[in-house]
Amino acid sequence: MNSKLAVRSPALPVASDAAMPAIPDSLWAVMAEIGPKWGSNTKGHIQLMIAEFSKLLANQPTDGVSVERDIVYGSHERQNFDVYTPPAGTATGQALIFVHGGAFTEGHRTKTPEIYANVCYYLARHGILAINMGYRLADSVTFPGVSEDIGSVVGWTRANAGKLGIGADKIFLMGHSAGGAHIGTYAYDKRGQPSFGHGLAGLLVLSGRVRADNLPENPNAKRVEEYYGKDNSTFDDMSSVTHVTKDSLPTFIACGEFENPLIDLYCFELAHKLAVAKRKAPPFLWMKGHNHTTTIAVLNTAEDELGQAIRSFIAETAP
Repeated sequence: MNSKLAVRSPALPVASDAAMPAIPDSLWAVMAEIGPKWGSNTKGHIQLMIAEFSKLLANQPTDGVSVERDIVYGSHERQNFDVYTPPAGTATGQALIFVHGGAFTEGHRTKTPEIYANVCYYLARHGILAINMGYRLADSVTFPGVSEDIGSVVGWTRANAGKLGIGADKIFLMGHSAGGAHIGTYAYDKRGQPSFGHGLAGLLVLSGRVRADNLPENPNAKRVEEYYGKDNSTFDDMSSVTHVTKDSLPTFIACGEFENPLIDLYCFELAHKLAVAKRKAPPFLWMKGHNHTTTIAVLNTAEDELGQAIRSFIAETAP
């Protein structure tokens, strides 16, 4: 069932021999069963996948990675982050800031002890310093408030680049689901950026709701309204995909075969907009057999096509 991707990239960092846990056939079978009906019960299916992959990732490798937790960057209780530092002697000088999802109204950078730590452990094991950031939700801030949070963390990372052992020009930003919407707004819409600009080398959008909508097809339409408001005449201007230009930073996009309704559509729209603007298609990974949750939960498992694609994009894009 799992698809394969041939990835070529010079000198990709190689992690230690610690074995990443394999997705068992029984779990692939569950994914195949619920995939075609994913949109009929997105909340229940997400909870099921979080539970199953948390059990699987309880055995994920963390070898040599050091973690500094709960670094505060603002006054709100969610304005903090964790830093995952690569094992000694493996650092590439690259860094990635990860922004979790949660339909704008919920979610946490530690969804479980395993998710989303799996993202950062995987990257750090391959030499990429990883930051797992929290941010304010729609009960505390509305559009484009999360861009301010992202800008604060990007600014902190740039200011501490020497201490962290990274290049200030080698910082990447990755977001999943609503996190993908937030990072797209930050990166593409200059109106919400700090004085130094976006400060990034590249962007990675995973299953991102990069177009705001409150359509009947969207089971999270009410949650979208909590962040963007109810006036859908403003949604196009608020959507990150609208602000793509030929000068937009390099972007990698991935989505699953079975997504929350409309998210795959919007990911393909983003790829198309970038291709038209830049006259060259961006790197895109369509993950056969995967759903909205497993497109992020799969990292640090033996199903490594996404991980290799992410690492290749970073290696080929970083200055």
